[in-house]
Amino acid sequence: MNTTWEEFYAKHPPPQDFGQSEALLTTFVERQLQKNNKVALITSGGTTIPLEHNTVRFVDNFSAGTRGSVSAEYFLENGYAVIFMYRVNSLEPFSRHFKGQKFLDMLEVNERDGNCTITVLPQYTENLKNILHKYKEVLNQDKLLQLTFTTLSEYLWLLRSACQALACLRNNAILYLAAAVSDFYIPSNELSVHKIPSCGPSTLSLQLVPKILAPLVSLWVPEAFVVSFKLETDETLLISKARNALNKYKHNVSNISSDTNNIIYEIIFLQLVIANMLQTRKQQVTIVSQENNYVISLTNEQLNKGEEIERSIVNVLVDKHRAFIQSTEKNN
Repeated sequence: MNTTWEEFYAKHPPPQDFGQSEALLTTFVERQLQKNNKVALITSGGTTIPLEHNTVRFVDNFSAGTRGSVSAEYFLENGYAVIFMYRVNSLEPFSRHFKGQKFLDMLEVNERDGNCTITVLPQYTENLKNILHKYKEVLNQDKLLQLTFTTLSEYLWLLRSACQALACLRNNAILYLAAAVSDFYIPSNELSVHKIPSCGPSTLSLQLVPKILAPLVSLWVPEAFVVSFKLETDETLLISKARNALNKYKHNVSNISSDTNNIIYEIIFLQLVIANMLQTRKQQVTIVSQENNYVISLTNEQLNKGEEIERSIVNVLVDKHRAFIQSTEKNN
């Protein structure tokens, strides 16, 4: 029997620092509301599935948070404030450019007369200056809030809280759900308390993660512009699965007009699904809407020049979000 989303939250306690995260979310959104800023909630990186309460082993996925961290920078460039919800130790906006040894390669040590200074090598100075300037500007404008998660449970608690905080922004909120969320989990009451003995093969019983998109688009933040992602390895299933998601997360509601005629409106809660293949995700995506499929791709030459497909994705979404705001305000 599959667990409902209500049962999941009832059985899995919130993270220890959840109260602090809720307070940060509430105050950040209130400040953006006062400034009439549009806000993008970006989820990024993968979720872990613990195998023990005192976790030593867990199930993970390959996501490094590239799409989310890159996209956050482009939303910020387009004037959005960003809530960046990311997996601990995955890529972050701005610092992603200097991950690991790359940063150390930019530096040199200068020792003279007993004094030591560290400087940036000339060939990297301009690039580092530009990125640092953008980062400081975003902070000065109070447009970036970063929150972390590791496990599936932490992610789902934080996601619900972020959506509920964003509800007051109505159509000025866009959700860009790029995190690689596990499809399976082990219920908390079935986890071993301590490390599973390594004396032989173990049998794990996995349950399906409840479909959180359903309450998200209909209850928590119903007026937001919602974009989800679909990653596949079988190209023949990619578009059909993306379109199935669109059709699943919508419903019909009745409204009585001023002339008492009964008018049926189709409310599309999930506006877009971005479909991408594992093997080509950095070079091509398909934006699937109710009306059509729109392919965005980069040539090999563009990739070699360092162009990022996320710039084009975000540009399209910014235009569609603007049109969404205009259409919903007109209907109201």
